[in-house]
Amino acid sequence: MKDKMKEKPSKVLQQLEELYEMEDQPSKIIRQVDTLASLDTLKLNEAEKSYGDSWKQRGGVGAFMMLARKWDRLEKQVTEYHYDIFHAIEQDAREEGIIDDIRDLRRYLFLVEAETALRKTDGSGKPK
Repeated sequence: MKDKMKEKPSKVLQQLEELYEMEDQPSKIIRQVDTLASLDTLKLNEAEKSYGDSWKQRGGVGAFMMLARKWDRLEKQVTEYHYDIFHAIEQDAREEGIIDDIRDLRRYLFLVEAETALRKTDGSGKPK
């Protein structure tokens, strides 16, 4: 399976390559998003080695509740800053603070979207 993935890049990867070949390079924020997405992939791979697919072991409802818990935790932390998330992050220097919850939520959202996409294919990338 991995060899097939190396041989034929996905449509999204092709679009990314085209984007970076354009004369008008992506903005600074989009380049940062790209960096974060790559880092998320590395971190998710690391986590999967330890936890497997425990994030979805209770099905779609369990996955949703996991997302809701992350959001609830994030919301609780920014309330005292009148929902100014940027100010809240600046004030919270803890490694396990607000930014960590944002990273966790983003990675779980990636997993949910990836699982949804995989369920629409036969495993080879072709639609069911």
